Amino acid sequence: MSDKLLKSGLIVSAMTLISRVLGLIRDVVVANFIGAGAAADVFFFANRIPNFLRRLFAEGAFSQAFVPVLAEVKAKHGDDAVRLLIAKVTGSLGAVVTIVTLIGVIASPIVAMLFGMGWFIEWLNDGPEQHKFELASVMLKITFPYLWFVSLVALSGAILNTYNRFAVAAFTPVFLNIAIIACAIWLAPTLEVPALALAWGVFIGGVIQLLFQLPFLAKAGFLVMPKWGWHDEHVVKIRKLMLPALFGVSVSQINLLLDTVIASFLLTGAVSWLYYSDRLIEFPLGLFGIAIATVILPNLSRHHAGENKVRFSQTLDWSLRFVALFGIPAMAGLMVLGKPIISLLFMRGEFSQHDVLMVSHSLVAYSLGLFSYMLIKVLAPGFYARQDIKTPVRIGIIAMVANMVFNLMLAPFLSYVGLALATSMSASLNAFLLYRGLKLAQVYQLTKATWLFLAKLVLATILMAALLYWQTPSFSAWLLLSFSQQAMYLSGLCIAAVLVYFVLLLLFGIRLSHFKANSIAESN
Repeated sequence: MSDKLLKSGLIVSAMTLISRVLGLIRDVVVANFIGAGAAADVFFFANRIPNFLRRLFAEGAFSQAFVPVLAEVKAKHGDDAVRLLIAKVTGSLGAVVTIVTLIGVIASPIVAMLFGMGWFIEWLNDGPEQHKFELASVMLKITFPYLWFVSLVALSGAILNTYNRFAVAAFTPVFLNIAIIACAIWLAPTLEVPALALAWGVFIGGVIQLLFQLPFLAKAGFLVMPKWGWHDEHVVKIRKLMLPALFGVSVSQINLLLDTVIASFLLTGAVSWLYYSDRLIEFPLGLFGIAIATVILPNLSRHHAGENKVRFSQTLDWSLRFVALFGIPAMAGLMVLGKPIISLLFMRGEFSQHDVLMVSHSLVAYSLGLFSYMLIKVLAPGFYARQDIKTPVRIGIIAMVANMVFNLMLAPFLSYVGLALATSMSASLNAFLLYRGLKLAQVYQLTKATWLFLAKLVLATILMAALLYWQTPSFSAWLLLSFSQQAMYLSGLCIAAVLVYFVLLLLFGIRLSHFKANSIAESN
């Protein structure tokens, strides 16, 4: 393995760690500020729409479509052609995003109706929850413009990543968290509806993210004037790749939105409980899954452009091993330590002991799919780097339909927990079908060595989880501890778990060389 790929992965993971830690601090502030009641449900709903769009554009469809074409133009035509492509993409697709953003702001009540149907019905019938629909419509007008900013941020970040400058794009989300925290602390007390401050934090965060990246783009020599180029051959290729990718790479996010629609019919707090548990899942997912996917896509695209099938396959194998190394134990750790983590982070102010228990139930359900979420992140680039969009889109449709079936099967019996479990089940189906697609296309197949590697990880994880379960006090005993005692106890458990896990791996014969021997990276 080239040390450059591992170094890039560590850089992105480090920057993502900073962002995720601030994200947790943001959630702690929000939990203390609005808890898990009606105002929280509405904000998380209004924030989920731009957050969904961020996943599509910043970490999903746009990057998956743009990076392979950009890498191809760079390899075949040089930097001048890259600058021309950037100008035409900015001018053409930027205009489309502007129109979509304006429509979203103007039609925010319609968006609120579509994704908050339960609240809309309450509003029609003058029910006690009708204020949720009204507040959601107002919040969406504030948060929806985030789409415009994050689209340009995604464009800038994709360019910098293609030229192996990963740190800037990985660090950028930090500013969104800072903006929301600042608005919650200083702006909220000045507003008649304090929860609106959080929506303004999303808007301001988008502005700051874009302003942060522009100097780095200019220094790299790629800050160019936009040009209209809708019919340019490369722009056409990006459009053709992007439109289906909007669906293909966003299945899990669409599933979360569908969960929100159903949750709007459930008891007050359901949307918030799902949000907090999803946020805890996002921490390891972003730290390892999304970070590694960000690094490997430009490399896979270059391998495909250079017709190097061996390196292409080995890079996929390295990424799978890497996310398995951390994803499998993270899954078990969240399941065992869910209540202590949730109570330590969120149980203060408006966030009650009852909320801790409710969030912990959905956290277990989401955790079951954590490794599958990570696999989707690293397997999907195997298709997009080869500019094969149809296969993951077809798989995505199957997974989304399966999610709705699972929802209908589980929600009547398990309520909001059923929604989380259905999401995990559909993610596992999605990951399996992606792997099978790569295998049938003779692009990538798990070797016996990798299967053995995974078996050792699972065994080490089971032993680690057993130790954690044995050493973790009951929830009633945990609540008797002070905040500082909880923090020290939980830190000790986490440190012990990490040490036990990696010592077991060493005893099982796993070494760093096992990663180096089965991965390849470009050092261009």
